[in-house]
Order: sequence, then C-alpha cells, then structure tokens
Amino acid sequence: MQISDGISFPDIKKQEPIIISASRATDIPAFYTDWLISRIEAGYIKWKNPFNGQIKDVSFAKTRLFVFWSKNPSPMLRKLSYFDEKGYNYYFQFTLNDYEQEKWEKNLPALNQRLENFIELSELIGNQKVIWRFDPFIISDKLHPEELLKRIENIGDQIYAYTNRLVISFIDIDIYKRVKRNLSALPDEIKEIDIPTMNYFARELMRLNQKWNLKIATCAEQIDLHQYGIEHNRCIDDRLIIKLFSDDTELMNFLGYKPTEQTDFLIGQNENSFYSYKKLKDKGQRKFCGCIKSKDIGQYNTCSNGCVYCYANSKRKIDS
Repeated sequence: MQISDGISFPDIKKQEPIIISASRATDIPAFYTDWLISRIEAGYIKWKNPFNGQIKDVSFAKTRLFVFWSKNPSPMLRKLSYFDEKGYNYYFQFTLNDYEQEKWEKNLPALNQRLENFIELSELIGNQKVIWRFDPFIISDKLHPEELLKRIENIGDQIYAYTNRLVISFIDIDIYKRVKRNLSALPDEIKEIDIPTMNYFARELMRLNQKWNLKIATCAEQIDLHQYGIEHNRCIDDRLIIKLFSDDTELMNFLGYKPTEQTDFLIGQNENSFYSYKKLKDKGQRKFCGCIKSKDIGQYNTCSNGCVYCYANSKRKIDS
C-alpha cells in the first residue's frame, strides 16, 4: 500500500477515529499486517480518498476498536498479541466462500486451509469475534443455486460451532461499472440474482440453520427476508460492540451507551432493551448498509486476492 513514512504530521486537520475498519477496500490482515503495525507505531497513516483523490491524515490517537475484514487472516494470527498488548479491541469479518472450481478468488489459499484458519482464529479469540461471511452469492450458467447451497452447507457444517453469525449478500453487477467490465471478460456468464432466487436461498438457509443455530443477516441488501429469520446486518455493529467491549469506557462513551436499571428479565425480551445508545449510522455507506460510523483505512487497487467480483480493484483483465 502506498503511504507516507514521514515522522511528523503536517499542520492540517487530521481525522481521529474511535473505530477503524481494516478494510472493506483491501485485505489488510492478509497483506498489510506489518504495515499496519508500523503505522500504529508512527501514530498515523495517509489515506487517499478513492473518489476525489484527496489525501488526509488519519491518526490512531483515539482509536479503541479495529474491525478486520479478510479472506485470509492467517498472516495476522501470530501478531494479534501486538493489538492485545496495546489494549485495542477487535473482531473479524471473515469471508469464507467456495468458488475454487470457478477460480473466482484465484489467489486465495485452498478452501481446506481457509477452514482451518477460521477454526484456529475462533479458538484463539472466541467465536463471537469471528463472523462468517459468505459474500457474495454468485450464480452463473454453470454454477446453479442448488450447487451453491451445497457448498454453503459444506462450509457451515464444519464451522458453525466456531461462529455465531452468518452474513450474506447477493452479487451486484450493474451498479459497479468495473465489476460489470471484469465479469464480462469471463467465459462463464455470471447473472444478477432475482427476487424469487433470493427468497429461495433464504428459505433454504432457514432450513440449514435448524442444525447451525446461527444468526443470519444480509449485508446492505434492500430485500426484506425477516420471514426466514434473516435480518439486516450491521457489520460495524454497535450492538455487538457493546456486548463484547462494554468495559471500554472511551468506546462506550463514543456509542452513548447507557445501561438501564432494569433487573427483571422478561421471557423473549430483546437484550437491547437493557441499554440505550446513540444512532451513529455511517452516512458514507450504501443506502441499505446498517454500519455505524467508522474510518476505513484501505486503499483501492491494493488487494491481491484476485476476486473477479471486487468493486475496489480496477484491473481490466481477469485471468480465467
């Protein structure tokens, strides 16, 4: 990742986020763990806005939480002690798909290795801090919904004890020009997923979840699937943060967390009824994204996972 390694801050206003997203735009745990640690030690990074090219300083001075996004976090596992020693909180959004046969994520380790990494990470930090993402669902002329569900079931059967949440999405083609361009170069035609097929997936996931007992949620999807027990997700999730890190005063103050004095727990009552907090929706995300405010520090065109559906890489040619 291209950054400045200068020692001092320029005399311009810098961002000082409480929550760092690392990152939706690139796989920092897989490729840039050492870079991230070096920049934490330096105190800041320079971040380039992918839309207007402006460069801003982002300081770690007030950071209390990292949300890590990865398809291959194994390079970071042996260095998590650094974040523990520094007193940072963190959890992982771990995308674990199976498109090996199609080579749509061609530079990732083998599925079996990624399954082992998922389990290892969960055993290291706890299953509540490792969220399984099968993201996005993709179908094509050759990969039909039934086959994709078999692959999801295969993964879920092996890892459901090592997480408590599954986050899903459906591939977006038309809204991202670079995605549409890259997919058009593939020999196998990838299709938009229509509403009846989304409902089919949801119904089958509800069936599979009878043995997994996971919380299932969609990421930034408009469709309402509550009838199948599938909610709208918050990947940067204030409710989860409160549940995991309520002893961090600075983080709770940022969220506006206030426990109630209620002590009588009613059967079926939502656990969120026992506290109040600010509504901090991230206005910089897509309309149906439920994430709260954070600072994403990734840069476009820096990820080497080779995912054909990635919106953050502008590479024109996709090796098939």
